[in-house]
Amino acid sequence: MADARLSRGGAARRLFLLLGLVAALGAAALAQEPPGPRGREGRAAPAGPDRKQVLAWADIRYGVQHDSVTRALVTIERLGRESGLFDTWIRTDSQLITKQPIVAAGIPFPITNKNLDYFDAIFFIGLREIELSAQQRADLLSFVKEDGKGFVAAHTASTAFFSWPEFGELLGGRFDQHPWNVVEATVLVEDPTFPAMRDFPPRMVLRDEFYQTKDFSRDKIRVLARLDPKSVDLTRPDVHRTDGDFPVAWAKTYGKGRVFYSSLGHAPEAWDDPRIQHMYLEAIKWALGLVPGDASPRPRPSGDSPK
Repeated sequence: MADARLSRGGAARRLFLLLGLVAALGAAALAQEPPGPRGREGRAAPAGPDRKQVLAWADIRYGVQHDSVTRALVTIERLGRESGLFDTWIRTDSQLITKQPIVAAGIPFPITNKNLDYFDAIFFIGLREIELSAQQRADLLSFVKEDGKGFVAAHTASTAFFSWPEFGELLGGRFDQHPWNVVEATVLVEDPTFPAMRDFPPRMVLRDEFYQTKDFSRDKIRVLARLDPKSVDLTRPDVHRTDGDFPVAWAKTYGKGRVFYSSLGHAPEAWDDPRIQHMYLEAIKWALGLVPGDASPRPRPSGDSPK
């Protein structure tokens, strides 16, 4: 009986040693794996001190709210995390749109160390007349114009701040209705060399809420993609452009900074489209100065006609 007890004790010790060895091997394997967020296939994304900081700003309190906003924000956050290139800070208010200390009543010190000085770029999907003070407006313009930082705007962004002319100058164009609502239409890529366009074929059919844009000039923006006027009904009464020029995406510089806008992204499912994801990811990378891309204005391609 004593021999049986000794035998069981030896087996227990051997099992304990084996489990310890397995744990040590696992720890060694983890130590060799680079730190950082994991992508969809479970691999760690690259990380390091040069990771950029992006503010995803979606103040939608003062207009018709789009169901796609949540999907857009979480998609941008995931793309930054999986790529390892940037961290995304999601805000659905405008508190951080300032270069001033952010304080609260009764607290004698700033309640956060994050304001526009902390960020390298903004992803904006707000709409209509967002409440910003005169100082906040000046700080936002200087964030791009003087500081040379990035501004990437999606869909409803062109409906924002109609009472603020300088924002229209920053963005490069204004919303002028969506005459066709949600339809399938053909998008023509004008600049396949621009990073945000490289995942698109020269022409493609997309289903979206295509915007008509006003107050834009091809002397000031580089149109990257436009709507094929032959694929939509130009006889509708709210079609205001007689030249059939309907930009879908453009890039421009604003002072020292880089600006990108696309009207694509009306519905939540649009943000599940790998092509749309790639477009906005590459646009953010370009706005951050991580990849090159020519934003110099150029005329509309010759021979293009709505007829």
